[in-house]
Amino acid sequence: MLVLVLLGMVVFSVLTARNLSAYVKENLTVTVMLGDNTTVNQAHLLCRDLYHRPYSRNIDYISKEQAQKEQCEAMGSDPSEFLGFNPFVATLEIQLKSDYVSRDSMKWIAKELRSNPKVIDVAYQEDLMDKVNDNLRKVNLILLALAVLLTCVSFSLINNTVRLSVYSRRFIIHTMKLVGASWGFIRWPFMRQTIVVGLIAAVLACGALAGCAYGLYTFEPGIVAILTWKELAITGAAVFIFGIVITALCSYFSVNRFLKMTAGEIYKI
Repeated sequence: MLVLVLLGMVVFSVLTARNLSAYVKENLTVTVMLGDNTTVNQAHLLCRDLYHRPYSRNIDYISKEQAQKEQCEAMGSDPSEFLGFNPFVATLEIQLKSDYVSRDSMKWIAKELRSNPKVIDVAYQEDLMDKVNDNLRKVNLILLALAVLLTCVSFSLINNTVRLSVYSRRFIIHTMKLVGASWGFIRWPFMRQTIVVGLIAAVLACGALAGCAYGLYTFEPGIVAILTWKELAITGAAVFIFGIVITALCSYFSVNRFLKMTAGEIYKI
């Protein structure tokens, strides 16, 4: 059960890392600055047009008055009092879909946005975008390497446990072979027992992982943006598959090892 909890945490981490990557990318903002002669209706029409673009996930329209109010609250003063006019422009805050948050995609997206006569400029944090992509790529590689390592360790631990169980009954295997039992007939009870143990361990491991997920949700309800039922279902299915397949394979190879031995070899080990 503990080994399957470990494997489940690895699968869980890999899946949530993908969601975390998408969540971080989709919260990066592209600011589209509109000209002073752009009316509210024209801005809304532009928003509706941009919503149909494949890269748009969410668009917020910020009018000149709203921008002035927000900046006054942030700075504690009103620039229009000594300038005599509102220096801020209306903007569109565009949040992109995660697949389009990259340097190459942003080049043609910015070019397309600037081609609109109502747009005077497009601003986005290119360095921050590159840094986020690089860091997420490194995290994904580390998690992948850790997943491979822990899978090998888990397989080794389960294999040793099953081999010890079969080793304690090696003389029964040899006796059944002497009376003419087929290899499949001898092998099946061992495989059935280990599969049942694997299923029980998988149920307990899924219960432990579900408890951890509920604890995370209780501590931080916002985790649902990254942790969804899809990830939980895939993790649970992976735990059951690992529990059945690994134990069955280990039992199969362990029993075969003793089936191939002669009486002298069995007594010597």
